[in-house]
Amino acid sequence: MAKKRERLEIIRDILKAVRDSRNRIKPTRLLYSSNLSPQMFKDYIDELQEKGLLGANEEKDDKRTFSLTQKGQNFLEEYRQIENFIESFGL
Repeated sequence: MAKKRERLEIIRDILKAVRDSRNRIKPTRLLYSSNLSPQMFKDYIDELQEKGLLGANEEKDDKRTFSLTQKGQNFLEEYRQIENFIESFGL
């Protein structure tokens, strides 16, 4: 059985999915990538937008996409440094 993801791991996964899709991803694709229920997904997206880590863009034909803000990119960089620090101690 797979280990349950922690809150920060879910946030990291959402932000990485956006970054890996060239910083523009549609909500449905991001929902699938995040592997969350629709309600949990909405809660996380709302929080990430509220905290300024994720931006929403209205495209042509009223299509919505998400992109990383500078703060979101900084979060991913800092998170990677923390992971490297933890791994250096074999934890």
